[in-house]
Amino acid sequence: MSKTHHSTIAYLFFYLLLLLYITNGKAQETPLQKKSLIVYIQELEGLFNIKFSYVDEDIRPLEIRVPKSSPLAGILADIHDQTQLKIQKLSERYYTLTKSATVDICALVLDNFEKNTVPGATVEVLGSSLAAITDLNGRFAFQNIPRKAVLQIKHLGFKPLFLVAEDLVNHNPCTNILLAQSFQQLDEVVVIQFLTTGIVKETDGSILISPQDFGILPGSVEPDVLQTVQALPGIKSTDETVSDINIRGGTNDQNLILWDGIKMYQSGHFFGLISAFNPYLTDKISIIKNGASAAYGDGVSGIIDMRTKNEFPKVLSGGAGLNLISGDVNLRFPINEKLGFQFSARRSITDLLDTPTYEKFSVRAFQDTDVSRNNDFYFYDFTAKLFYDINGRQKLRFSFLKINNQLDYFETSQEGSRSSESNLNQSNLSFGGSLESTCSNSFSTIINAYYTHYDLDSRSVTANGQQLLLQSNLVTETGLKVNTTYSLGDSVDWLNGYQLTETGIENATDVSQPPFKSDITEVVRTHAFFSELSYTAPRKNLEVRGGIRINHFENLGTFNQFTLEPRLNLNYAINKDFNAELQGEFKSQATNQIIDLEQNFLGIEKRRWILSDGNQLPLTKSKQGSLGFNFDRKNLYIGVEGFYKEVNGISTRTQGFQNEGQFTGEIGKYAVKGLEFLINKKTVDYSLWFSYAFNENNYVFEQIIPSKFPNNLDIRHTFTLAGTYTYNHFKLSLGINYRTGKPYTKPSETNPIETTFVPYTINYAVPNGSRLPEYIRADASASYAFTIGRNIKATAGISVLNLTNRENILNTYYRLDSNDQIETIENSSLGLTPNLSFRVRF
Repeated sequence: MSKTHHSTIAYLFFYLLLLLYITNGKAQETPLQKKSLIVYIQELEGLFNIKFSYVDEDIRPLEIRVPKSSPLAGILADIHDQTQLKIQKLSERYYTLTKSATVDICALVLDNFEKNTVPGATVEVLGSSLAAITDLNGRFAFQNIPRKAVLQIKHLGFKPLFLVAEDLVNHNPCTNILLAQSFQQLDEVVVIQFLTTGIVKETDGSILISPQDFGILPGSVEPDVLQTVQALPGIKSTDETVSDINIRGGTNDQNLILWDGIKMYQSGHFFGLISAFNPYLTDKISIIKNGASAAYGDGVSGIIDMRTKNEFPKVLSGGAGLNLISGDVNLRFPINEKLGFQFSARRSITDLLDTPTYEKFSVRAFQDTDVSRNNDFYFYDFTAKLFYDINGRQKLRFSFLKINNQLDYFETSQEGSRSSESNLNQSNLSFGGSLESTCSNSFSTIINAYYTHYDLDSRSVTANGQQLLLQSNLVTETGLKVNTTYSLGDSVDWLNGYQLTETGIENATDVSQPPFKSDITEVVRTHAFFSELSYTAPRKNLEVRGGIRINHFENLGTFNQFTLEPRLNLNYAINKDFNAELQGEFKSQATNQIIDLEQNFLGIEKRRWILSDGNQLPLTKSKQGSLGFNFDRKNLYIGVEGFYKEVNGISTRTQGFQNEGQFTGEIGKYAVKGLEFLINKKTVDYSLWFSYAFNENNYVFEQIIPSKFPNNLDIRHTFTLAGTYTYNHFKLSLGINYRTGKPYTKPSETNPIETTFVPYTINYAVPNGSRLPEYIRADASASYAFTIGRNIKATAGISVLNLTNRENILNTYYRLDSNDQIETIENSSLGLTPNLSFRVRF
């Protein structure tokens, strides 16, 4: 692959020019100086030797922007446009200024938080039949309306605003009007802004993320779905990847990740460093740590439920963006009044440019692997959605997703006598459909069906073609889900449903020298029935959701097992500022990930998906309870939550053991007790927060001595201090993360190598008896929004991960080299990693 640093320099030079353009554009938009009208016309009288006749009380309160130098006629026309005063010329020297009975007005309606335009607001001239709707830019205008007419501006989610017409006499530019968000003064506690805009805490304890409203977070100017969730207390990634997210001490395979109701088995690009889900058509992401609805199966640790935009696209809209890793485009448009379409596409530029970001990502992704730096790597993803509104009560939707990572490299020894060629392909193909039907005002149904196919393949040819290694991990899943909701009055909803899932997983390995071949295929079919009641008190101070889920697991006839899973979620508002949350759930799942060898799939993607067989690997089951209290008054939020979680049916192979338990497959459990605390001070201009999480996470494996020891993910203390600041169209965010080191196992000091048998093995000390150094990382990001044309908005941003360039050790393990000596392997974190981005939307 031929690359030069000239391309990087050229790209950075382009970005500097862009910033200069933005700065210049901003300077040109500086408003003209304002001056008292009565003072200004006195200056005009002296300058042009003229006289004005007027009623002092009519013009004394008025101010205008001083017009640029122009003939007197142009100046007078500008005064008229700004004040709507009637200007009459009596002679060459004398003029009169009088208030007209009617005025022409023009205004832009914006929200008072982010100053985004508010399209679709209703504007009424009270006492008349005149009314208007703000356009896509939030603009409205009236002509010849009474000067003292009162206007009412209304929009769902905002407080009504009343204005006098003459206060809006300001045509160039139109007057900006700020609408205040509407908050119902009920006993129910709803957190509107949580950390940054676009993140909301719901009354059931779940976190709702809206990428289209996303503000800014440290180290990220784009709403990367799986990076954003790690800003929440209790959620982190111990290896800095989005493909290994740990929710309350659980492993990544214990998370249920859904995209438009389809279960995902691949979540990352660049082997886990970037989310594989394009955020710009994603409408809502629900993060559930406990107390999930009975409609959800799997996910004994947590749930990440992503939904793309589901409303019919009434107008053409879209956007495009570019950063130092990839470029993307998205579009939404109606085909006719019942049929609409949307799509997004993203592709890396890593095989075209050697950017600084790519260099840092490569070092992180390919350290301790068989992959050389001289490689061809790229990724892409594509999503599509078809909308068909059958009628006012039925909606049909079809969704499609394709994700792909491709790596190829060729390496020749320095002597030129031996060569190796390898490639790795990781892909996911998913599609599904849903039919939403509103049968009556009290009864509705949703039918969802999907198919997903995950494929991980690697091929390595070494020693001039003498040795061939093929590895593959294939997951195929089909699903059907039916939900019905019946409203038993204003306070009670009854949810019932059925879910059928069939999951097949194949694992294959083929080695030519020495000859070895393995091909294992398993299938699990799951039937689930669920029922759930939700109650909301008339005063909105109590919300209760309770349900039960019954699962039947069947694995090719090798085992049949039923599980009973009760769920509870309760929120009680003690007063308008203070509420309590009680949550609990039982869950189970049959899919798991294992690591057989560190060199699996070239050492990059080490995990393989497998299925529970009821023997060597039982069903994984969890039970969890939590109690939390939240205080939310005006601009201050304080939340604290304690929890206890126990997960049974885990194996040393699914937990990523890197000691003597790595291959034994011992069955055990882990238990986590923890506390999560968050304090968030927020205003219109800034948001500051501090979060702390305490976890005590221990394994119990009866066949290992000692039987109880720290979990591989036992991070006892995690602190985050961060903030965001907004000034006009500029946003800045800074943050620092600290956590104590994770456990690892050292070789025995007295007898480190077992030489009794061949091949030699390492004798280890007490499991997880040592800890890595603490992890500290500071991140920053900034963005600036501006307008290119009438309907085109743009954003330029910069982010920096690990500002201090601190080397954090993420993992340490040991292996024997070719001379049977112990070799220490350390995986390091990302170094100082900058990224630039530029986006447009319309």
